[in-house]
Amino acid sequence: MPHRLMRGVGVSPGIAVGPVLVVRWDLPVVPERTIAAGDVARELRRLHDALDWARERVEAMRERAVERAGADEARIFDAQLLMLGDEDVVAGVERLVRENHFTAERAFELKMLEWRGLWSSQESAVLRDRIADLTDVQVRVVGRLLGLAEREVFDALPDAPVVIVARDLTPSLTLQMDRDAVLAIACEQGTRTSHAAILAHSLGIPAVMGIQGVLDRVESGDRVVVDGWAGTLQVKPSATEVVAAETRDRERREFDREQAAGACEPAVTADGEVVLVRANIDRPEETEAAVHAGADGVGLMRTEFLVVGRNKMPTEAEQAAIYRRVGSAFQPHPVVVRSFDIGGDKFPTAFRTPTEANPFLGWRAIRVCLDEPEVFRPQVRAVLRAAARAPVRLMIPLVIGVEEVEATRELVEKEARALKRGGAEAAASVPVGIMVETPAAAVIADRLAAVADFLSVGTNDLTQYTLAVDRSNARLSARFSPLHPAVLRLLRDVRAAGAAAGREVSICGEMASDPIAAYLLIGLGYRVLSVASPSLPAVKWLVRRISTADAAGCAAAALRAANAAGAAACAREALSGKVDLRLLDPSTRLPVRGRRATLQG
Repeated sequence: MPHRLMRGVGVSPGIAVGPVLVVRWDLPVVPERTIAAGDVARELRRLHDALDWARERVEAMRERAVERAGADEARIFDAQLLMLGDEDVVAGVERLVRENHFTAERAFELKMLEWRGLWSSQESAVLRDRIADLTDVQVRVVGRLLGLAEREVFDALPDAPVVIVARDLTPSLTLQMDRDAVLAIACEQGTRTSHAAILAHSLGIPAVMGIQGVLDRVESGDRVVVDGWAGTLQVKPSATEVVAAETRDRERREFDREQAAGACEPAVTADGEVVLVRANIDRPEETEAAVHAGADGVGLMRTEFLVVGRNKMPTEAEQAAIYRRVGSAFQPHPVVVRSFDIGGDKFPTAFRTPTEANPFLGWRAIRVCLDEPEVFRPQVRAVLRAAARAPVRLMIPLVIGVEEVEATRELVEKEARALKRGGAEAAASVPVGIMVETPAAAVIADRLAAVADFLSVGTNDLTQYTLAVDRSNARLSARFSPLHPAVLRLLRDVRAAGAAAGREVSICGEMASDPIAAYLLIGLGYRVLSVASPSLPAVKWLVRRISTADAAGCAAAALRAANAAGAAACAREALSGKVDLRLLDPSTRLPVRGRRATLQG
């Protein structure tokens, strides 16, 4: 029955069947009390002793993560170490103790509440995903100050394996899980990029997050099916439904093996056209997975991880080292570094900005960078330094006019000359490209192609601004589709403008990560797609099974469709005779590495 099937986001692949264990845990309750003025120094010592202890415990947790999940995954605990050493946090807590005479635990709790409120009000997935890290830090420090024992939620697991159902899981809690005792994870909160999700994937535990109301609809002991491929949780399945889940899991694993076998082979269509499939990466830690998945370079390296949630801007040297490391990993393929897309919901903690009525149409992205050259200059110089050893490119977001491209080029040339005068190892220049994310940029793509070295379409924002639909508004989700004929026509025109100018035009939005939509993009003439790393094998697999001639015919029909549903139907009908569409459901994301969870009854 439909009410027994709950949907969320599949964050770790695999299917598991078993009984539920509902895990409920809360933050420590801190008494509201104050201290005498003469006790301030003692209270500050208690605070710093607790912070030092917490850092030692997080370091130990990081070492445990190296052993259980791998070095890259262990780096997620670096975020907690940064929080524990953050000057704003420590100074703010000290000030509350000195000026308000709060206890150390009460002052620390209030500072965490301040950050929690700030981060939860933002639309940035990066910040929301870090709230669980904030919780880990708060539990650890406050618990120490209150003299509480360390939390070991899973010490008393039943003898038989269970499916953990919780509101949310912190990285520390997830790392405590034993694969033999935990069949799967289902949470009300969390996203595909949350640290708990990353750890679950690395530990080989199927997981679904973002299941609204799951704690109100399941109880400990309920038998469930967790589908980490499709992002669903089924309560009290029948025997027939369990068999169907087993069959589905087996088919998906066979599909995974088939893709993995050819992941590093070129993506060439049946009629001999080469399609370059690059990776989108959010953090340098994702480099290994993208290389393993056969990425033809990086079409979009987001750099907001360097600034969001930090109280200081990254140095030129820090940035250059990161860009060089990622660039070197993909030689000889290019790595496209996107300049800071800050603004809107993504400002550094220390970056003071005025409140705007509509920040997503306000001071953000390239507008901030050009208005604040002291923010942009170090990044430009870092890209130039990295480009001396690797094919690194620079791409600027939210462009609406040629003057933004020309100003960026001028800055690149100026900094290249300065680096040469200073004797630094740096490239004489770098290719400068643009993201086509606004209807304005799409309409004047011919003008922009005359001044940019390459164009890359960000279909997420282009769809949002073209349709006037907020992509984060759940109520409008049915209206948000990059397959809308208006968006498809803009994509056709941008591709044509780039081709006329002899410029490479790629797609780096989520649309390219959906193999069915990727088929239409190939039909529109796109030969460079940049996708989320987990989608790389599926997109390359699809490319080898289609012809560009058939795809072009399908795209022509989709352009004539009355709506997005009609365009999607065109693609599905065209593909139905070539591939099993059940394996290309856009709600699923296939794993990059060979870690697989077993099905247990």
